[in-house]
Amino acid sequence: MLRAAGVGLGDEVIVPAFGNTEVAEEVARVGGMPVFADVDPVSYCLDALAVESVVTPRTAAVVVVHRFGRLADIGRLRELGARRGLLVLEEGDGEGAVDEIAQRRERAAYLDARLRGVRTPDGGDGHTYQQYVVRVPGNGRPDRDAFARALRGKGVACRVPVKVPVHRLPEFRRCVSLPETERAAGETLALPVDAALTKRDMQRIVSACNALGGLLQPAY
Repeated sequence: MLRAAGVGLGDEVIVPAFGNTEVAEEVARVGGMPVFADVDPVSYCLDALAVESVVTPRTAAVVVVHRFGRLADIGRLRELGARRGLLVLEEGDGEGAVDEIAQRRERAAYLDARLRGVRTPDGGDGHTYQQYVVRVPGNGRPDRDAFARALRGKGVACRVPVKVPVHRLPEFRRCVSLPETERAAGETLALPVDAALTKRDMQRIVSACNALGGLLQPAY
């Protein structure tokens, strides 16, 4: 993608640190330098103001990753790209079939209406709920990890979506301030919303989360 777009040796490419390493690795493969910008705390996608704050004369492109089925604010990012002369490229996972998306949205609405003690996702326009990502209140990662272990003990197959932000991995370590990225990495937890889940499965998820969440103080 980047090589075909003309990005190469010495070019800076702005990417998110909240996510997997593939985007930063592609920048490095074409001889560029990945530059990390912070994310929006609601969408978990690149924040336009954060992106603009790290633009330099060497910046050639921005890679926008749509996260968890929620779209980034691509309009603002494209406007920034046009104003600053930057390529704006998009990446995202396959969304799934229409009926599968509809079933995930139905399960997400069920959780939205019943979960207590966790911060549910803001659906926004077009959210396909590839992952249903909540925030666990309390003391960041220690409480989130304990919450996740307790849920798994009750048979709920939850997962931490981003265990370590890319800018803290040895091969991409950067001394940058990404407070929303760090906060999201320490508080987020993906709950099941698969189309195969039954109503009893959904009730189990709600019951387990609410029993645990009620013991924590809200973080927001």
